[in-house]
Amino acid sequence: MLIQRKIIHIDCDCFYAAVEMRDHPEWRDVPLAVGGASDRRGVLCTSNYPARQLGIRAAMSTYRAQQLCRNLIIVPPDFPRYKAASMAMRAIFADYTDVIEPLSLDEAYLDVSGQPHCEGSASRMAAEIRDRIEREIGITASAGIAPNKLLAKIASDWHKPNGQFVIRPQDISEFMPNLPVRKLWGIGKVTAERLAKRGIHTCADIHARSLEQLISEWGRLGRQLYEQAQGIDHRPVAMAERRKSLSVENTYAHDLSSPQDCKNALPALFQDWQSRMRRASGERAHKAFVKIKFADFTQTTVECICAEPSLSVYLGLLEQGLKRNAQAVRLLGVGVRFNESPTTPQQLCLW
Repeated sequence: MLIQRKIIHIDCDCFYAAVEMRDHPEWRDVPLAVGGASDRRGVLCTSNYPARQLGIRAAMSTYRAQQLCRNLIIVPPDFPRYKAASMAMRAIFADYTDVIEPLSLDEAYLDVSGQPHCEGSASRMAAEIRDRIEREIGITASAGIAPNKLLAKIASDWHKPNGQFVIRPQDISEFMPNLPVRKLWGIGKVTAERLAKRGIHTCADIHARSLEQLISEWGRLGRQLYEQAQGIDHRPVAMAERRKSLSVENTYAHDLSSPQDCKNALPALFQDWQSRMRRASGERAHKAFVKIKFADFTQTTVECICAEPSLSVYLGLLEQGLKRNAQAVRLLGVGVRFNESPTTPQQLCLW
């Protein structure tokens, strides 16, 4: 017998800011953001809801945010604390299912199909999980419940913050037509604007076109639009994948104006990367790379096959990358890509 899929999407509410407010209750009702300092070209990772009411959003420059709210409290991110909260949350998920797909520290899909908890009710499981997150971790989360990942993700945003919404199989045909296309998976701002220019604003506008028309006009995207507009999504909830890379990078307060300035900045990055690699036990490097973002915001990455990159390896890659653009440099990064197979042949670096 085919079991109807039951997918829960859990999404914490302003996660980094929520952890800060948990640990500093005096910040709960005042505008708060987590991010970098304005004098170092900082950007915000997130903001709490009082700050969002003032137009302060993630990825906004810290300088701009402070213009919007002079009393804005800005704290630097504390990733060890956020990771600890994330791990505690995943331990709660594991009490309900083994099929968990983490998307980030604060977001995950859970496939609870056929699970016995809460008499098999995915909605009750989601409510119980949210209640435990609040009681045991001290933050709130929203949830979406649906027969697939696409709809569960859409549903989790429906009653934010600290709410949940369910889309049952029998609700799909009524729910989808009025849904804006920008809510569909993979449809960003630019694509939504392109679709709008062709008269496609909602899923109803997609329903008015045949599959052949959509494919003729939009190619592969056309088939994706056709299926998603009907609420179709066959993607499985995938277990957590092994980490593919580890890197560190820094955006500098002032552009590095010469190759020598860039070389002088590299040892600090290398030391930071080394300390993080020591904590990544069991991982084997396969490729070393250097990332460079220039003053004109173009960027390049140079890499080589190398199992144990040294500072001299990164200096050699840096020299190659700097030859690609005569601009000053605003960001440097160093890192490695991990070996996906232990039998992959290794090649010595040239430096």
